[in-house]
Amino acid sequence: MKNYFVLVACMLCVFEASAQKFREHPEHVEEAVRNTGSAILGNLLFGVHLPGGDMADRFEADGDFGGAVEYLTANNFIFGVEGHYFFGPKVKEDPLAILRTPEGDIIGNDRLVASVVLRERGWYGGAKVGKLFAFNGKRSGIRLTLGAGMMRHRIRLQDDNNSVTQITGDYAKGYDRLTGGLALNQFLGWQHLSANRRSNWMAGFEFIEGFTKSLRDWDFTERRKLDGNRLDLRLGIRVAWTLPFYQGKADEIFY
Repeated sequence: MKNYFVLVACMLCVFEASAQKFREHPEHVEEAVRNTGSAILGNLLFGVHLPGGDMADRFEADGDFGGAVEYLTANNFIFGVEGHYFFGPKVKEDPLAILRTPEGDIIGNDRLVASVVLRERGWYGGAKVGKLFAFNGKRSGIRLTLGAGMMRHRIRLQDDNNSVTQITGDYAKGYDRLTGGLALNQFLGWQHLSANRRSNWMAGFEFIEGFTKSLRDWDFTERRKLDGNRLDLRLGIRVAWTLPFYQGKADEIFY
């Protein structure tokens, strides 16, 4: 029995020490103080964009997904990097015109009509800086970021049966019209970082301007290198789910 009381006393001491070291949130403390200070933000990005400029002559609307890592200072300045992959189901230009019959078909090695479709593929990656203009002392408000990086896009030649030798291997480089160069990025929208840290997201408008050119030495259909500078624009809606990691003090551990 004596050992039992000793064990209970030890457990009570341990519990009391734990309660002092890892205190719960007092109910009278406002939730707003729980998402203050600097933080690391991880963003899962999704978007839908319309092409503009020279890009509108080649592609139609596309979708994208990607990610970003950002550092949010205590006074709501933003520094980060991001990247996203974009893709579209429709291509306006026809880089395979030289391979088509008068009826518009492409004949494969098996002497049958080949199933070849054209798709848009591309990516953007870069760094950014910005500011979160919060309202009423909360960590939510208008978000503005400016970025710069690199953008590339190409026409994917999808031959499901691999029956057209002319567009396999290195030969595909003469048809895919790979294009790339420096790009600028602007985002204007709303950032929501909840006080209880459970609902964190952003949504807004994104604008990308690519100052690009052809990265291939020769285009088989045009029988020349596609010279000249391009202005490739993408304008659309960007949304993101955000996972924040706040940088709190070591003596302020909550659970």
